[in-house]
Amino acid sequence: MTGRTGLLYYLYGRRLEREVRRRPAPQHVGIILDGNRRWARAQGFASPIEGYRVGAAKLDEVLAWCVDLGIPAVTLWACSTENLARDPEELGGLLSVIEAKLQALADDPRIHHRRVRVRAVGKLDLLPDSTLAAIRRAEGATAGYADALLTFALAYGGRQEIADAVQRLIRDRAKHGATVEEIVEGVTQEEIGRYLYAPDLPDPELIIRTSGEVRLSGFLLWQSAYSEFYFCDVHWPAFRRIDFLRAIRSFQQRDRRFGV
Repeated sequence: MTGRTGLLYYLYGRRLEREVRRRPAPQHVGIILDGNRRWARAQGFASPIEGYRVGAAKLDEVLAWCVDLGIPAVTLWACSTENLARDPEELGGLLSVIEAKLQALADDPRIHHRRVRVRAVGKLDLLPDSTLAAIRRAEGATAGYADALLTFALAYGGRQEIADAVQRLIRDRAKHGATVEEIVEGVTQEEIGRYLYAPDLPDPELIIRTSGEVRLSGFLLWQSAYSEFYFCDVHWPAFRRIDFLRAIRSFQQRDRRFGV
């Protein structure tokens, strides 16, 4: 980027930020972290692991951007249930990067200064013990915080979450002696919502997907019924503050009627 182009980007970014700050920001943003492998290939790396590492470092920037704009909840889809079927060497590299990030967050003074609660949701029993240990450490170190919430969706699939919620609801009712008819009558939207992986988490107002793919791929299927979507061509490791601000501005320009 030339000096002239850099100056223009800087000025554009400042104007964009002023525009965004004039309107309310979303209170919960979900992000599909897509494009790590494609970014690594484009950079000439033989292994995708470097893409995962750079992508993990990007989380610190994004969290800082959210805190700066007053966005209290962020959910990051870092590993899907489908990802678990990848080549063992690549999967091991991905999980090792996730574990290192969770360990770092547990010790990060910025996390403690901002009072960010870190937690993970998904079919966590599919993850190896080392990943579960890293999750427990990050969750334990931040359990007392409530100013902001950083949620990692790991071994996560939206269809599986809904299926798990319905199964837990039915088992819970059956355990308390409910009849089949009573169980069927009890399967309502409100009750299913109570059995999701994180029932206390508000529905995302904005979902961002990087790397140019225009689909959700199962991310927060139940919770995203009235979410606004923003699809960005930039690969996740190259995601910039200006890309983030464009997504927030796009959200602010929508007329959200919730079906009314």
